[in-house]
Amino acid sequence: MKWPDDFNPPVGTAQELQPGLRRILADNPSPMTYRGTNTYLLGNSDLAVIDPGPDAPGHLDAILAAVGPGQRISHIVITHSHRDHSTLAVPLARATGAPVLAFGDATAGRSAIMADLAASGLGGGGEGLDAGFVPDVTLADGALIEGAGWTLEVIHTPGHLGNHISLALGDACLTGDHVMGWASSIVSPPDGDVGDFMASCTRLKSRDWRVFYPGHGAPVTDPAGRLDWLMDHRRKRESAILGALAFSAATPQVLAARIYTETPRRMLGMATRNVFAHLVDLKQRQLITHDGPLSETAVFRRL
Repeated sequence: MKWPDDFNPPVGTAQELQPGLRRILADNPSPMTYRGTNTYLLGNSDLAVIDPGPDAPGHLDAILAAVGPGQRISHIVITHSHRDHSTLAVPLARATGAPVLAFGDATAGRSAIMADLAASGLGGGGEGLDAGFVPDVTLADGALIEGAGWTLEVIHTPGHLGNHISLALGDACLTGDHVMGWASSIVSPPDGDVGDFMASCTRLKSRDWRVFYPGHGAPVTDPAGRLDWLMDHRRKRESAILGALAFSAATPQVLAARIYTETPRRMLGMATRNVFAHLVDLKQRQLITHDGPLSETAVFRRL
């Protein structure tokens, strides 16, 4: 599924999305970030900055310029510690004195099998981990973050990254990179975990949402439909992998070449990592096995 490529707000300008909630687009467009990272400002007096974004002086200036008379930045909340979301947190905290709040450090919430893969030397993929990230305040699942006139509920939604949280604002939800407004989320071991991702989608789907405000792209006005699409997308990829393995055992790279037949060669590395993410999940569910240590070069086979 492709959504209309018409999200193109001005960079660095605070735009109101609903009463008390504004968005500032960072100037960091890329194939991984779409038009750039969405930074959100919540509140009318005490302001929460949600995902301050990349460490770029221009974006810091844009956030500070959006603070009006009688307002102050009281909270800096990070949905997850990928570099395009979290690296401006420390400069912004220095400039404002506000604490940085998050689920935990860069490896918090990582599943046991992903911790083992990281220990084996598997490097991260995708958007780049902010490895030194440590919040001032650690947020538990279900915690409430409160300011003058607003309350955010923390929902731990691992999958894209172990320390990923979504933030409920009444019947709206700020979904970070778990649900995006332009594409499916990247799930790349050892940061990402397909099993966790699907469980987090199921958890979000258990509630009735009016709108999702994502880390990249436009607001999602059909939250239930988008979650259904994300889960169906993953199930179809899983079925394709199992179908390919029904013919013969193969490495993730060979499987990616078999399955992603229309993907440009330069993108096959990313496709291989996505296939590997599914293979790890299928291994956990005892649907497949592999020869030798679990790795991106292992040969996988159906049970």
